[in-house]
Amino acid sequence: MTGPKRIAIGADHGGFDLKARLCEHLRKAGHRVEDVGTSSREAVDYPVFARAVANAVSDGTADVGIMIDGAGIGSCMVANKVPHVRAALAYDLSSARNSREHNDANVLTLGAGLIGAGLAQQIVDVWLATECTEPRHRKRVMMFADDAAAPGADLSLSDQDLDRVVSRLQEILGPTAGREHSGPSVGDNPEAAREFVRLGATGLTTVAPAEQPGSIPGDLARYIDHTLLKPGATEEQIRALCAEALEYNFRSVCVNPTWVSLAADLLRGSEVLTCTVVGFPLGANEPEIKAMEARRAIRNGAREIDMVINVGALKSGNDRLVLRDIRAVVEDCVDGNALCKVILETALLSDAEKRRASELAREARAHFVKTSTGFSTGGATVSDVALMAEVVRGAGMEVKASGGISSYSDARAMIEAGATRLGASASIGIVQEAKSTSMSA
Repeated sequence: MTGPKRIAIGADHGGFDLKARLCEHLRKAGHRVEDVGTSSREAVDYPVFARAVANAVSDGTADVGIMIDGAGIGSCMVANKVPHVRAALAYDLSSARNSREHNDANVLTLGAGLIGAGLAQQIVDVWLATECTEPRHRKRVMMFADDAAAPGADLSLSDQDLDRVVSRLQEILGPTAGREHSGPSVGDNPEAAREFVRLGATGLTTVAPAEQPGSIPGDLARYIDHTLLKPGATEEQIRALCAEALEYNFRSVCVNPTWVSLAADLLRGSEVLTCTVVGFPLGANEPEIKAMEARRAIRNGAREIDMVINVGALKSGNDRLVLRDIRAVVEDCVDGNALCKVILETALLSDAEKRRASELAREARAHFVKTSTGFSTGGATVSDVALMAEVVRGAGMEVKASGGISSYSDARAMIEAGATRLGASASIGIVQEAKSTSMSA
């Protein structure tokens, strides 16, 4: 369903302020919004409002629903008890898009303690704009039906299921080092966390609100993929790279595929992700080879894949091959719960080709477009980032700027142009310069 929607929205006291912001945002976008409460910051029980949102969707008075509490987990559980409701918690653009594209979610739950208002608006926009159209996904969604399970089927959670739930909560909520709390956390005591989930716990900890999108982040390190892709990189250098990433809390380390297993082991349990490259640096491999590279890297622990497009095919006008090339990697990334960034190698392209390549990445449902490998004739430019962001922003995609970013001023310019991720080998210097600039301001 495209166009304006009938949206039921609710919140508990913890989500009241965010609900007000989202109601205003949605009404300005032309949607018909039914606010089911709560109407103040006075303490209330979130299940009451989660059920009201879910009932509105179930009985057809709303097309979709949005519910906000502290973490979004409990409301999701409540909503999924209501017939014909498929509720999903989203905490970033990728999870929002995936919940619609793959699962046809009709209720979105958000954690006001996990995300800021700016990111919440982006999540809602992407969620509403995404449709579940692929036959293979539609077939699986049909299996969600309330009568799909055989009578008497055992739907209880096994120990393995509980382990997976706790592991996913750890990924979502992140480590709790440096945050005040009054008792054991997921990171401190996984066994206790498993027992809490078994007993019906709906939230285990919280994280600080995210930075407002479009602004220079207070923690610039979380925008940076700390990168070492030189062919002569040694094990000692990779270990040092990961240690630096842990110290500065960069978003990821980006390494060549041969180092993925080592990096994943060194970073396990932290917020720092393992990123690798596919078809690198020329992009001239067959699509099937790139897909195989991606699958192997994901099995070895990569959570993000930066693939190089077939530049020659693009410049030859063979858009069909370029699309197949990107889509082959994207599908394996999605199946492996990894992000796919598409490297255009902008230094080799005209503006028209950059736009066409971005459109093909968008059509293939990639998560990011990225400027450069750093191994060609040029790197990221402000104009290229702005052009790419203009093309993909409406699809909820993001832009990674890489190649030649060596100072805080470079980083700032790329972010202001629309980049939400930076690839850099001079990461430490950039962060240190950003901190010193902030202190002297």
